[in-house]
Amino acid sequence: MNNLIIRTATEADHHSWLLLWQAYQAFYKSTVAPEVTLATWHRLLEPTEPMYLMLAEYDDKIVGFAHVIEHPSSWTVSNYGYLQDLYVAEEYRGYGIGLILIEKVYAMAEFEGWSRVHWLTQEGNIQARGLYDKLAEPSGFIQYRKNLPTNH
Repeated sequence: MNNLIIRTATEADHHSWLLLWQAYQAFYKSTVAPEVTLATWHRLLEPTEPMYLMLAEYDDKIVGFAHVIEHPSSWTVSNYGYLQDLYVAEEYRGYGIGLILIEKVYAMAEFEGWSRVHWLTQEGNIQARGLYDKLAEPSGFIQYRKNLPTNH
């Protein structure tokens, strides 16, 4: 993958990112409302937000992304990085793009002084878990969640 570039996004990348974002949602059999998608896009590009977007570009085509959220922790003085979303287009899987994106997230975390990068994946996501098991330790925790109504 000599022609692979990992870079930050610009406004011009919106359409390419949106297609991958929609494919990511389809992979997880989920949907995000259009207004939330638009707000997410703006937050990912806004320098004052603690959200970051890395794009994987191969031969001038956006083929993957990583969304990272920086957040404080009650367990350390330094912040953590939450790799909220990682996606590589289906036809580009198996070439190490996910690995390279995660390594770039690790490099950003080291540069920023974060003490941890963490993420979640579905138990049945066997292909991704094969990669993740090589790059990090499972936490041993089970996630619980309660969705709440919002007024915005």
